[in-house]
Amino acid sequence: MDPVITAKHLSKTYGKKALAFRALKDINLTIYPGESVAIVGKSGSGKSTLMHLLALLDRPTEGQILIDGSNASQLRSRQLNRLRNRRFGFVFQQFFMNANDTVLDNVLLPLKIAGLSRFKRKAKALDALKVVDLENKAKSKANDLSGGQKQRVCIARAIVNDPEVIFADEPTGNLDSATGDKITDLLFKLNHKHGVTLIIVTHDEDLAKLCNRIIRLSDGKIISDQTVRKNLKVSASTRREKEAARVKKANRG
Repeated sequence: MDPVITAKHLSKTYGKKALAFRALKDINLTIYPGESVAIVGKSGSGKSTLMHLLALLDRPTEGQILIDGSNASQLRSRQLNRLRNRRFGFVFQQFFMNANDTVLDNVLLPLKIAGLSRFKRKAKALDALKVVDLENKAKSKANDLSGGQKQRVCIARAIVNDPEVIFADEPTGNLDSATGDKITDLLFKLNHKHGVTLIIVTHDEDLAKLCNRIIRLSDGKIISDQTVRKNLKVSASTRREKEAARVKKANRG
């Protein structure tokens, strides 16, 4: 299979001259469709910076990020926004929800950005809430949910646009162990059964070991890239369905 994301000689520097801090240094890696990848490292190792660059949420100081072989680093902001909206889903430790909006409104936001009609985006948002078993909370205020429910809403929002890749930044960091296990099960179900590429930034070794690949960072450099187990194969029919959906989504835009 062709890579879904490739990083070539990726570096990121914050500040200038005497105040410059090089957060990432000459990162090279390739991520394939259907992989589950853990990016692990101590605080300040550069793991969140790497995720932000791979997810096109920030631009590198040096190097390239290739999405399906094309250099995304050269795209304009509007083009990057469209690419992220169509291809990626995000689950963050801090949730980043509109607390006073309903659960449904929070989930359908990516579809609104994508330009879907009101009827279509409501139907898709309700379907996504069913996946995380929260359809009965659609009309509830986001602020009234528990931490675990909020994270499930974030997963629904991440999958509502049928992404190829989900980026999860410490997805269980603010949750108790039992709730964290449920969130973990949801994420890996998407990876195992639906072929969604899963990229997790974490300091949790137990969570990292569930991935089929672990990338370790230290001081902005990759110090190891270990395949824990063979990549779980996605059926040819699933790959065809995902590719057809991606083409349809691109044509719609």
